[in-house]
Amino acid sequence: MAKLTVVAKVVAKNESVEIVKSELLKLIEPTRKEEGCIEYKLQQDNESPGVFIFYETWESSAHLDKHMNTDHFKNFVSVVGSLVEEIAIHKMTKIA
Repeated sequence: MAKLTVVAKVVAKNESVEIVKSELLKLIEPTRKEEGCIEYKLQQDNESPGVFIFYETWESSAHLDKHMNTDHFKNFVSVVGSLVEEIAIHKMTKIA
């Protein structure tokens, strides 16, 4: 089965940048310990500090599905729901 790359973009509302950042940081340690997680990196845009990008590599889409059903991920979604302008998740497969 092919590895799955995920590029996830989270855009915080201007007044919520630090809260969203704090909640995003809470995801890193437990997610990196999950079965099937190969890489899980968080970036913050230098020009627009409310824009965060996760670059993730998973062994399979099944592992990503399990991640999205973990307590720490569900908690993140419930806490930041009204604090973000946008969440976009791009599931990608390496082609070259």
